Amino acid sequence: MDNSKATKTSLLLFFCVCLCSSSSWRTSEAQHTWQEAFKVLGISWNPNGTLNREIQIPMVDPTPYDDSTTPAPTALSQDIYLSPKSKAYVRLYIPLNPPKNKKLPLVIYLHGGDFVLFSASTVIFHNFCNDIASQFPAVVASVEYRLAPENRLPAAYDDALKAIFWARDQALGTGGRDPWMEYADFSKVFLLGSSAGANIVYHAALRALDFDIRPLQIKGLLLNQAYFGGLQNTQSEIRLKDDPYVALYVNHVLWSLALPRNLNRDHEFCNPISGGTYQGRVNRLPKVYIKGDFGDPLVDRSVQLAQFLYNNGVTIYYRFNAGGFHGIELQNKTAAQELYDDMKYFVNNPFGTSHEDISDKPLYNDMKNIVLSTGSAYASS
Repeated sequence: MDNSKATKTSLLLFFCVCLCSSSSWRTSEAQHTWQEAFKVLGISWNPNGTLNREIQIPMVDPTPYDDSTTPAPTALSQDIYLSPKSKAYVRLYIPLNPPKNKKLPLVIYLHGGDFVLFSASTVIFHNFCNDIASQFPAVVASVEYRLAPENRLPAAYDDALKAIFWARDQALGTGGRDPWMEYADFSKVFLLGSSAGANIVYHAALRALDFDIRPLQIKGLLLNQAYFGGLQNTQSEIRLKDDPYVALYVNHVLWSLALPRNLNRDHEFCNPISGGTYQGRVNRLPKVYIKGDFGDPLVDRSVQLAQFLYNNGVTIYYRFNAGGFHGIELQNKTAAQELYDDMKYFVNNPFGTSHEDISDKPLYNDMKNIVLSTGSAYASS
């Protein structure tokens, strides 16, 4: 199946899941059951305690060379296994015609899927990385991380950190360097994640501060519609509790699958502003780009994180759009291109610069005006 057909099939499946489940989401959260949430997610328990993931968005093979197919690929890709004893791998992307005399930023990407679903080879994320590699341009390493509940958090954070260590070893030439990594500028590394992937990026970046990853230099984090939560529901979660993409009761079930059994949703894995072991390290993070949409129930979590990071002295660039929904860039080409343009600017410009379309103004001035007009959680702050 070519990428174009696979994309159409994946979106059809995505919409079918939402439409089939939307009629059951019109009552209060308390009236819902785990069985309903599992049906919505297309999952069920196997006898051995693992999950059967029944609804599969198609997965695609990498494209290691241009074989003159129609349509022609926009980027090349290959799978690189991180250990001969492990199934962990990165899918590596380079532009179709990389520049010969210029190094490219290295973007380490973590896909979405609520910690429970999907893969680096899932077609929608594969195509997303193709676009990033070709448009920025950049070398992109998309991480195949372990899923919950078979591997609860922090397994995904550990896998992201292993990918960072792999990139460090590539920079050092330890054990040889993949020819495609010759295009990478190891002094310009960015961690990018969507939804659960954005959560992983945040935690992996903080964990990486404990290690010597030189000559690798992580210059920024890009958090797209980050998947965070907490015991106390935000106003956007309450207002959009029956959302057809991330309903509140489904979120609570997903966190029960992702978190270690002895932890609740105010643990730092879920709620990054609750304190925890990262206090004193947050101010050491590089610049951060945060993107959210006010039609997404999770948007207040990103607003809170942006304010938290700003208060800790982190340089923040952000965009919060009116309307929209969770995963909009996977279905709307205009929204996708706006996100690509933002991220491209963020990656290709030095620290401390501003841009008329990406605000770096103090959040207590600029963002408060936005949230006041949208009724979000910070309207009363």
